Amino acid sequence: MEELIIKLVVAVLLGGIIGWEREHTARPAGLRTHILVCVGSALMTILSMEAFSGADPSRVAAQIVSGIGFLGAGTIMREGLSVKGLTTAASLWATAGIGMAVGTGYFSAAIITTVLVFLTLTAMLLREKGVISSTYRKKVIIEGRNKPGLLGQVGTILGEYDIDIDSVQLKTEDNDIFIELTVRLPGKADIGAVVETLRKVDVVRSIEIE
Repeated sequence: MEELIIKLVVAVLLGGIIGWEREHTARPAGLRTHILVCVGSALMTILSMEAFSGADPSRVAAQIVSGIGFLGAGTIMREGLSVKGLTTAASLWATAGIGMAVGTGYFSAAIITTVLVFLTLTAMLLREKGVISSTYRKKVIIEGRNKPGLLGQVGTILGEYDIDIDSVQLKTEDNDIFIELTVRLPGKADIGAVVETLRKVDVVRSIEIE
């Protein structure tokens, strides 16, 4: 009983560490979800080894992974051309693995994995905020005549300047189109040159940079 309690408490702590990071950044699955995933995975792993000692424990592990796949899919959302929630889905999957490691008694592997996952998520957040990256974000608003292939043409031009597109929003009114892009520019990018190149597109009427 004592060993069982220790494993479940460790699962709560490790799952909580990753869950806290996700909740701190306002992600779909936060502290409670990650704790429940980690504890549930640990408990099912323990039961597969202790209560059903004659059965193949790997079958339970496979079912845990499959179940987490469905749970992770619920955190993935598509907004226009952008997809959000993939990192949170991956963190749930990793948390399930950590819980399984705790359930089998591999505490060192579970702790090391938790540290690595937490550092990875934190580094990604810092990169997005520009703390450890030479890139910076801008919002580009383009107004023009609605023409097939315009968005692709804009994307090609931005790609020539090594500019990444984070999100796209489109709005059309009659023959007009409004494109709002959130982009990530490298520190060396000449925003003036980018704007001038975009202005050369015949159907573009105006460009705003925020």
